[in-house]
Amino acid sequence: MPVPSSPPIDALVPADTKMRVLLVDDQLIIVEAVRRMLAGQPDIEFHAVTDAGTAVAAARTLRPTVILQDLVMPGFDGFQLIEAYRADASLREVPVIVLPSKDEPKLKAHGFVVGANDYLVKLPDQLEILARIRHHSRGYIKGLERDAALRALHDSQEQLARANAELQKLAALDSLTGIANRRRFDEALHVEWQRCWRQRTPLALLLCDVDSFKQYNDTFGHPAGDLCLKKTAGILTGQLKRPADLAARYGGEEFAILLPATDLAGALQLAEACRAQLEHLALPHPQAQAGGGRVTMSIGVACMVPDENNSMEQLVAEADSALYEAKRGGRNGIVAAPAAGAR
Repeated sequence: MPVPSSPPIDALVPADTKMRVLLVDDQLIIVEAVRRMLAGQPDIEFHAVTDAGTAVAAARTLRPTVILQDLVMPGFDGFQLIEAYRADASLREVPVIVLPSKDEPKLKAHGFVVGANDYLVKLPDQLEILARIRHHSRGYIKGLERDAALRALHDSQEQLARANAELQKLAALDSLTGIANRRRFDEALHVEWQRCWRQRTPLALLLCDVDSFKQYNDTFGHPAGDLCLKKTAGILTGQLKRPADLAARYGGEEFAILLPATDLAGALQLAEACRAQLEHLALPHPQAQAGGGRVTMSIGVACMVPDENNSMEQLVAEADSALYEAKRGGRNGIVAAPAAGAR
């Protein structure tokens, strides 16, 4: 089963992510001066808004890699605007460089408190503003790439976990009938044996064998034989009412049913329901030695309370011996292991 591939990291980072500057300043002379400083820089894209009221919306649309922010604008407090960026999930990590008109330590300190990343007194030298824009933009873009890589890793791990779970599920199923396979039965037997030992409750096992199945295959062919096994599996699983009950294909035309916390009477009752349902299905089988020309099954039943005087292997052996007796006794019948349920 192929493991779903994760999208490449590049697909998770916006394709147009480049150095993109958004200047928020109401003074056109400052806007033009910064525009000229950045002109001719092919790796930098410049945008500006002079109305601070549109700054957050513009930033959401443009997705800048750095914001140059004036602190004093008509009707707006630049510090509150920075707080608005930080309150917006899409802008929270975008670097903000404040551009006050003079160098004041208190303003600088407060700017850092509300979320600014850097501080430049306008108008700065061209080399300095370019260096800071590139420094902060590259850091922000690297952060986007890192986050995309982490998302890709997380998605890949989730896909792998789902694929592994599906593989484990498939590994526990019989490919023909779709019910539990022998491996899953062995695992369940071990688990339920230990559980019933701790709880001192009985564990019942039914071994079911489709009667004269080789003759059925010889008469109708293997496709019909496969269909017969599928229908038999459906009948067995249809009789189970509790999550812990398990029907499995034990091998060939033989099936097993594991019934935790079930005494002999309950196991025999379920066995009879399974036998009767298959007989009632009336699949034709002219070569059958029992059942009036219909497909039937024989069932051996064993039941015991697990303790130090018995074992899982003994439970299986007793159910198998009972199944043999059911076969030898004429098929289409149920036999309980001697003294089953008495231990």
